[in-house]
Amino acid sequence: MHITLLDWGIIVGVLLINLAIALSFASKAGKSLEDFFLSGRKLPWYIAGVSMVATTFAADTPLAVTEIVNKQGISGNWLWWNFLIGGLLTTFFFAKLWRRAGVVTELEFINIRYSGISAKILRVFKVFYHGLFMNAIIIGWVNLAFISILQVFFDLPKEEALLYTGGVMLFVAIYSSLSGLWGVVLNDVVQFFIAMFGCIILAYFVLASEDIGGVDGLVQKLPEGSLNFFPTLGDSLQGNATILTLSIGSFLAYACFQWWATWYPGAEPGGGGYIAQRMMSAKDEKNAVWATLFFQIAHYCIRPWPWIIVGLCTIVLYPELGADEKRLGYIMTIKEFMPPGYRGLLLVGLFAAYMSTISTQLNWGASYVVNDFYKPFIDKLASGKKQVAISRITTIVLMLFSLAVTTQMDSISGVWQFIIECGAGLGLVLILRWYWWRINAWTEIAATILPFVAFFIAQQMDLVFPNSFFFVLSITTIGWLIVAFVSPATDEETLDKFIQKVKPSGSWGRRASINQGKLRYAFLSWGSSVIMVYSILFGMGKLIFKDWMMALIFLAVACVAFTILRYAMQREEALEV
Repeated sequence: MHITLLDWGIIVGVLLINLAIALSFASKAGKSLEDFFLSGRKLPWYIAGVSMVATTFAADTPLAVTEIVNKQGISGNWLWWNFLIGGLLTTFFFAKLWRRAGVVTELEFINIRYSGISAKILRVFKVFYHGLFMNAIIIGWVNLAFISILQVFFDLPKEEALLYTGGVMLFVAIYSSLSGLWGVVLNDVVQFFIAMFGCIILAYFVLASEDIGGVDGLVQKLPEGSLNFFPTLGDSLQGNATILTLSIGSFLAYACFQWWATWYPGAEPGGGGYIAQRMMSAKDEKNAVWATLFFQIAHYCIRPWPWIIVGLCTIVLYPELGADEKRLGYIMTIKEFMPPGYRGLLLVGLFAAYMSTISTQLNWGASYVVNDFYKPFIDKLASGKKQVAISRITTIVLMLFSLAVTTQMDSISGVWQFIIECGAGLGLVLILRWYWWRINAWTEIAATILPFVAFFIAQQMDLVFPNSFFFVLSITTIGWLIVAFVSPATDEETLDKFIQKVKPSGSWGRRASINQGKLRYAFLSWGSSVIMVYSILFGMGKLIFKDWMMALIFLAVACVAFTILRYAMQREEALEV
């Protein structure tokens, strides 16, 4: 494909902006671990929120949505739409608690919530499991998508595309190691708006093409069932096209279980990973809540529609693509429909989406290694500057390790399935550890390991999703409940300090209940926000496809839900201890 001088100028210009931002914050990030990994806990809600959205906008995401829409129509997005329920649970039940905990990483939370040798084992285990192993897998699947983009865009062999991916990744590792989270989040803001604008422009050009003929033409040419927001059983046929819909079992797994039961990066029940990192980086508890709420709205309501539109168009434009090639339809539309200049803008948008995810994953992974392994177990007396220096070296090492893992991977969808099912059952423990005294470190260890055992058994029994998911969830839940009641509880002194510091609601044994009265308003905030965000999501879809009456109804419901949400948030704040 021909890339003009204007296209290259846009690409180089954005990369130079990224580097300039990193250099300007290098000295600020070098003061301490809190500055390097949490931006000194000074982020306003809009910066922290946009950074969350940018991080989840990886290079693989538009391709993944294109594949989902090709195979299952709009309703296939319930694969990830279901996580909204858990995300809003995090917003109203956990954002304040994370900020109040005063920890540098999610794993440091283990140190203030649990006690004994089991707490140390869990903390070290998660450094290597989440910070290295899972982090490298996540980076690997993002790399695979980026490699696919380079292959299709520039007609490169896979080996050469991998080499260029390594070069871009090295650039990201350098600016991440220089500026820490300060540079990461500010680059996220720049990268998000570039990537979002590029996606909107692509949707416009593809939709306006003669092959599609606008919204009306698209609706007429799509197979029946493509525009359904909710799944139906069986196949919907139109000519030679087939839209495969979700089974009832799969829909129930997504809508009723997955959002609270499964650990999934970026959608951890109760918050975790880089989402917890952004909440802990907010300048106060209120900013942590608003950042997380903004993230949920932007992530589910604003961002996906340009991808969904292009995905629907690829059903019409490229019916010849095989099941394993449908995600490439997104890149093919860029080559075919984007004019020079705009083409470079969208390409740099995909670069930006890739870099924002990689920079966060590297910074987050390094925070685990340094704050939760090096600092407490290797060199407790290391100065702040030495810890930052080790953090920068760790960022580069993690980049090299993740690139090596990438060379051993060949399937994005296979990685998704592995992570979803091998995290089934852990989610409820991550929620209850904030609200129930009986959850201890052994419980969390069991809930982390048992899904792998159950998943292996499910594979031997030839179980497939959703049956395999329900099997893993059942075995894991029964297992960790047994461990919770037979293993020693966290010692009284640790629990007392935790409660005094974090002030959680819930059941804490002999201790007096704290903030119990505000729980009803937290539930009201959660319920009304779920209705509000889904209503905005569906209302925007109805507007796009010119179903004016349903759009008006959905948006009216969203307004009512928002009014209830504001009331509940104000009442809860008034009751806060």
